[in-house]
Amino acid sequence: MVLSDKTLTCRECGTQFTFTVGEQEFFQSKGLLNEPGRCPACRSARRNGSQSRGQRELFEIVCDSCGRQATVPFRPTQTRPVYCDECFAKLREEH
Repeated sequence: MVLSDKTLTCRECGTQFTFTVGEQEFFQSKGLLNEPGRCPACRSARRNGSQSRGQRELFEIVCDSCGRQATVPFRPTQTRPVYCDECFAKLREEH
């Protein structure tokens, strides 16, 4: 089978990029059957975690142990106590 450069469209950003013969040969040598769905820039950003995760949402809480205000990276529920970093660290040391 004769390979030739292919123009693909990135599913992340919609830009067109070239899937070169050399890249196709590399994919074949690694046993990869699917063409890349993302352009090199989006693949790199995804590998580095900068694009897929985005900004992490923080939630304001009042620590159930000391009463200070703090932020946590999860949505607190009424069923479990929520602690500031210092109180959480102290609890972990105790157990």
